[in-house]
Amino acid sequence: MTRRAGKDIESIIMDGDIPNRAMVATQRAVILEHRLRGLPLVLWRDGKVEEVPADSVELPEADPLFDSVES
Repeated sequence: MTRRAGKDIESIIMDGDIPNRAMVATQRAVILEHRLRGLPLVLWRDGKVEEVPADSVELPEADPLFDSVES
């Protein structure tokens, strides 16, 4: 078996930048989907489950690396 050129998975995870950016892109996609459907987001706040309007949650900036998440 040959290895692909570029970073291996261990170094990507240890670096943390790409996984963190992927999490923010996923958060953005979920907020946008809830806004589109008019559904509240369910969050854990102060030890309780809380439903909040999706429009009241700050939308993270788009990341060009993960634009395809929103397509």
